[in-house]
Amino acid sequence: MPMYLLEPYRVVTVTHHNLNVQEIGHFYLHGAGDTRVADGIQRLKDAFGFEELHYLETCNRVSYIIYGGQDLEADFLKSFFKVANPDFGAEALETIDKFAILLEAEDAIKHVFELASSMDSLVVGEREIFRQYRQAYESCKQLGHVGDKLRLLEKATVKTAKQVYNNTKIGEKPLSVVSLAMQALMKRQHQTNSKVVLVGGGETNALVAKFLKKYQYSDIRIYNRSLHNAQALAQSVGAESFHIQDLKDLDGDFDIIFICTSANKVIIDQALYTEMLKGDDREKVIIDLAVPRNVSQQVVDNNKVHYIDIESLKKLSEANLEFRKQEVEKARPIITDNIRAFRNLVQERKIEQAMSAVPVEVKAAKARALNDVYRDRIDLLDPNGKALLMEMMDYMEKKCVSIPIKLAKKI
Repeated sequence: MPMYLLEPYRVVTVTHHNLNVQEIGHFYLHGAGDTRVADGIQRLKDAFGFEELHYLETCNRVSYIIYGGQDLEADFLKSFFKVANPDFGAEALETIDKFAILLEAEDAIKHVFELASSMDSLVVGEREIFRQYRQAYESCKQLGHVGDKLRLLEKATVKTAKQVYNNTKIGEKPLSVVSLAMQALMKRQHQTNSKVVLVGGGETNALVAKFLKKYQYSDIRIYNRSLHNAQALAQSVGAESFHIQDLKDLDGDFDIIFICTSANKVIIDQALYTEMLKGDDREKVIIDLAVPRNVSQQVVDNNKVHYIDIESLKKLSEANLEFRKQEVEKARPIITDNIRAFRNLVQERKIEQAMSAVPVEVKAAKARALNDVYRDRIDLLDPNGKALLMEMMDYMEKKCVSIPIKLAKKI
């Protein structure tokens, strides 16, 4: 199969592999207002003659998926990002090759397939990138910056990513500590009417609260130093809110504690925990998601506690990530097969476009034969002869259209 079929496909990208994620924003399309992306894409198309452009930006990558354009010069990346971000400094542009990558032809297709399949993600197997890829494509489509060539690529990319997700375990085994904490809790088969206490009102416990609501836990109380923050979080999940000083008044009326504060010290020591129990001797679950820990070792050692800490969850997260990375190798043959299939798809599409004029030309030749070249002789035929002639001409028209198209596809 000719390699040149994929040559017009290009990708310019900057990812977490080559640059600190805090710096990637410099490589986004820059501009003002709601038209930033639309204006930036148009600038690039005008400057380099790109036919189509699909722009994707996330917190850890920016990718410009391109079809067509001029022959690329040696300093193309420097010129490219000067157009993408006119505020780029000259010194930064001189070192652009250290951060930005240009991929062409099959390498570009492979990169897009691996991107959407989350094989190249900061968090391997995270399906969010698949949604972001499709959303970015739809946005660029609505702006009129993608056409038939990138439509074919998007169709093939979606098919490839779904095959990777369905035929490997790349997205299995959770990585976030909150997901793992909830998984550990669910294994203990607590009832959804268990009494749950959240200590801390930050982002981590906000995510915990969402999970609890998802799994239909109905008795949730939130304790925080800022009562305002506790109230805001409680309102979002239908919970009650209290000041952290009120923990001593729990009187043993709890089954599960999630704790994660920004205090950087022990919050629940043995003395406070004794007050919280008020003589209750039932086993409690304590999930400590703080670094450093918010629950003292004495509480764990001296009480009936099933304790889950951040360190054990992090180790499990790392093991799960290593598992996902191993699944990447199983996905590579899928990528290879789909690159081959995409090349075939592009060839078929080129044949379709090249042969699209055949029906028009055959019909025109038929009309000339009937109306000009043989008109006088056709007029001499009787009605039956004319009918037979027209039937034969219609038959030949269909054959003259279908035969070359079939032969071209076979070739």
